[in-house]
Amino acid sequence: MQPCSSGRIDITNRHTMNSKLRNIAIIAHVDHGKTTLVDAMLRQSGIFSTHAHLVERVMDSNDLERERGITILAKNTAVTYHDTKINIVDTPGHSDFGGEVERALRMVDGVLLLVDASEGPLPQTRYVLQKALAAKLPPIIVLNKIDRADARPAAVLDEIYDLFIDLDATEDQLDFPVLYTNAKTGVAHRVVGDSSTNLQPLFETIVASTPPPSGDASAVLQIQVTNLDYSDYLGRLAIARVFSGTLKRGTEVGIAKLSGVIQPTKITKLFTFRGLERDEAEEVAAGDICAIAGVEGIQIGESITDLLNPAPLEPLLIDEPTLTMVFTVNTSPFAGREGQYVTSRDLRARLDRELLTNVSLRIEDMGATDSFRVLARGELQLAILIETMRREGYELMVGKPEIVVRTENGKRVEPLEVLIVDCPETFIGIVMETLGTRRGEMTKMVNHHSGRVRMEFRIPSRGLIGLRGQLLTDTRGTSLIHSMLDGWTDYAGDMASRLTGALVSDRAGVSTAYAVWGIQERGEMFVGPSLEVYEGMIVGENAREDDMNVNITKEKKQTNMRSSSADEAIRLIPPRELTLEKAIEFISDDEFVEVTPKSIRLRKKVLDAKKRPKRWQEIKASAESAS
Repeated sequence: MQPCSSGRIDITNRHTMNSKLRNIAIIAHVDHGKTTLVDAMLRQSGIFSTHAHLVERVMDSNDLERERGITILAKNTAVTYHDTKINIVDTPGHSDFGGEVERALRMVDGVLLLVDASEGPLPQTRYVLQKALAAKLPPIIVLNKIDRADARPAAVLDEIYDLFIDLDATEDQLDFPVLYTNAKTGVAHRVVGDSSTNLQPLFETIVASTPPPSGDASAVLQIQVTNLDYSDYLGRLAIARVFSGTLKRGTEVGIAKLSGVIQPTKITKLFTFRGLERDEAEEVAAGDICAIAGVEGIQIGESITDLLNPAPLEPLLIDEPTLTMVFTVNTSPFAGREGQYVTSRDLRARLDRELLTNVSLRIEDMGATDSFRVLARGELQLAILIETMRREGYELMVGKPEIVVRTENGKRVEPLEVLIVDCPETFIGIVMETLGTRRGEMTKMVNHHSGRVRMEFRIPSRGLIGLRGQLLTDTRGTSLIHSMLDGWTDYAGDMASRLTGALVSDRAGVSTAYAVWGIQERGEMFVGPSLEVYEGMIVGENAREDDMNVNITKEKKQTNMRSSSADEAIRLIPPRELTLEKAIEFISDDEFVEVTPKSIRLRKKVLDAKKRPKRWQEIKASAESAS
């Protein structure tokens, strides 16, 4: 095995194969049915006992994953088909969690590309396939949800071929097997409508089409860490693939740190995967995926190698983040009431802990000691992090998301995205108008004559901030929106910000039904009656451009005088429920989202109305700083 120019070993020349082993990743666009298919594979492989209580999507172990119906963290499992062990890695389908996909592809020798038989290839399909083709992984195409009334498998297969050609796939990569599945019922067909009643065609195709892992079990030890886990009993666990050599329990090995230093350590426990369980092992040979205990301080991307004859692997390369957001300590008048962790030290320690397992995240210190700049792939990734912290008992405030701007050859450049909007034909005009104000350019429009149209745009990442909520409002909740990073482009100049102002409480107290009734005709309310508010807290959205200070604690004066309106019924419009994502999308440059375990509030950065600059001054100042 030859060392590469950097002194690290090139792993492309591995030769010895383990014929009874297959490593495969399931990749797809969000909500095309990856986790449901893994569910069916686990059930049909006989992993679970007949009396075991099973839930849907057993691989989505995280509460947030179950609530949202999406995969956030890449996870691996293993099934046995006849005498062949198949390691399966379930990956996230959303581009914000692309760092998880990139790591997963490093562990496997083939991919199962899942595509919805109705929706066809979408932006994330392109993204994950591009990564798989670049890694020279042979694909198996699975057209899922063939039971849908609007399924069009033949047309979708043509679109997949077009996508492969567009991504410069080789002839070998174009010669892929195709299967048709209904993951919910656990059936796979080689031809639509054949007599198959289970997933046997899928298992057979995986064994036949995915090459066995290469690697010499007697060569120098080379292991790459692609994920981390934690056990209350064993401490940090490194999830890794053995590329060459054999790892034995109790041996002294070297951890090749990202800095280049070789740190000696002892392997205390070794585990291999079986279904959702981990089996203790004495040794793990080249080609297999394992969990390693007793490796404190190890990070994702680092390698484990022979201590006396070190041969570290190349570290993982992950795409750069495109979005940044300021996390700061909660300084509102209600700070400390609901959360357990409220100090900047708590906040910093939690963010540092997140860095250990989330390789696509970056954290930068700011001038103030109580604020941190967090860089990520997208709004959803940041929202998931904030929601997780909130559930763990943290209180914090976050600012408006901003894009990462960098300088290349003396020019300012910003990230560019491919955006696909799927909506009814009647809303084409309003969608194009909305995206036009955000510097979006249409590149393609497809009408499947089903009453819906799919439009493709190229748009700066800045234009996506707050777009989802606006388009859902404009299309009455009927549009589907997907985006993917497509490179960098020249900075496009100023962009339209939020067109409406905020209704801001001008004093502390408890909101009253009488006050809300008087204010609700000014705009849309975020709070109802009998809620505690403070000065500077945003209680609604103003219909006009300017912010308006309102007294939401005003009570009806009791008098002895009769009045024509004395007994007028108070009819309140229900307030708009703000989720974390909607709150983050709504805020402007001069506002914060206050996040606590029980509440999500919006507030002005400057609470005192006398000291607070007017909104038009704020917009003008931010435009001048951007130019």
